[in-house]
Amino acid sequence: MARLTVDHIEETDGAVRIRLGDVPVDLPGPIAELALRQVAVRRSHAVLAQTDSPWLFPGGQPGRPISVWAMGERLRKFGIRLAETCSTALFQLATELPAAVLARTLGIDITVAVKWQRAAAGDWATYAAAASRRLSDQN
Repeated sequence: MARLTVDHIEETDGAVRIRLGDVPVDLPGPIAELALRQVAVRRSHAVLAQTDSPWLFPGGQPGRPISVWAMGERLRKFGIRLAETCSTALFQLATELPAAVLARTLGIDITVAVKWQRAAAGDWATYAAAASRRLSDQN
């Protein structure tokens, strides 16, 4: 998150998306508004005015992103615990998506996606067969 640039956020046709892997993901209303606000008015803790830095979260040193530690501190002030939040989100996605889709969408290695899926007890062994049957039924 600390290394995101303004180019990771895109707004087209009224939809705001974030690109974390190959496929951009739509952001829901309130998150989309926050993302656009951050793009428009991003500041580092060392600079009081708006910056022209490409980083979504500029760091204290000009031209550098915020450090992972500083980002963690900002989030902890809001009661957000990174490790717990990330694990929960990945766990939920692993129950809803096949490992291949999870890996491609998040830009993670397929072996990592498979491990998350197994931990979440997601059974996608029959996913392709079910999708194929749905397509056949529609034709």
